[in-house]
Amino acid sequence: MSTDDLVRRMQDKATKGGDLGATVKFVLEDGVIFVDGRSSPAEVSDADRDADCTIRCSAETLDRLMTGDLSATMAFMTGKIKVEGDMTVAMKLSAIL
Repeated sequence: MSTDDLVRRMQDKATKGGDLGATVKFVLEDGVIFVDGRSSPAEVSDADRDADCTIRCSAETLDRLMTGDLSATMAFMTGKIKVEGDMTVAMKLSAIL
């Protein structure tokens, strides 16, 4: 799963998702995905910008989160994702994942 594929899939989900009200950056092993959820629908890109919340994980983990094969809570508890910044933003991510 490439970062470009994940960006496209997240863009599709973001157009159907709710209001995040913040910015999130996913740091993957081969790139980043930036979600500007301050607008509706959220804007998704591969830009490396400062965000309210940064989530570090593998592309595989993000793919499993997006397909629903892995819950965000389980991923966090088992160390598959690391969250920096505003934890309340991370908790709202189900609106776009």
